[in-house]
Amino acid sequence: MDRLLVLVRHGQSEWNLKNLFTGWKDPGLTDQGIREAHDAGRKLKSRGFQFDKAYTSALTRAQHTLAIMLDELGQAGLETTRDKALNERDYGDLTGLNKDDARKKWGEEQVHIWRRSYDVAPPGGESLKDTLARALPYYVAHILPDVLSGKRVLVAAHGNSIRSLIMAIEGLTPEQILKRELDTGVPVVYRLGADSRPTSAEVLA
Repeated sequence: MDRLLVLVRHGQSEWNLKNLFTGWKDPGLTDQGIREAHDAGRKLKSRGFQFDKAYTSALTRAQHTLAIMLDELGQAGLETTRDKALNERDYGDLTGLNKDDARKKWGEEQVHIWRRSYDVAPPGGESLKDTLARALPYYVAHILPDVLSGKRVLVAAHGNSIRSLIMAIEGLTPEQILKRELDTGVPVVYRLGADSRPTSAEVLA
């Protein structure tokens, strides 16, 4: 039984390029982001991967990334579920602000705490812990059962929602997951055992 799970952070978005806090806003991919999505699809194809099911968020940049990857894989019509449980972390009052401007307004240390602490949320927004609280139950209820039944599953989502899933899959501590960098458009490939723990993990950089 394959039990294949591939997680991909969407390609670079227009707001990534502008260094803005994006969260639940819905900018599209840049030309570079589109190239990253094509590259991700080609990397998966070169390894011979085919998928039985796909999941993505309710946001355009993740859906577009997934569509490009599936096109590269020759699987454009693959069954796909979209859900806001896989959305990026909501940055609340920081949303739409340039990160440098936010530092000027609230101070370097405070913005660093909001960005890199596990359980401190920005005003009106979510912490990584809050993101985990919605992404993990969705993973356990929907994605994991598909993988454990032998389906090969592809997930295109966001930096923090994917961090939440990686934290659960690998059993990482808050300190460990905060140090994990996730590049845009780079697949993370897991094979899971019957106990849902990874038997192998590979980053297709």
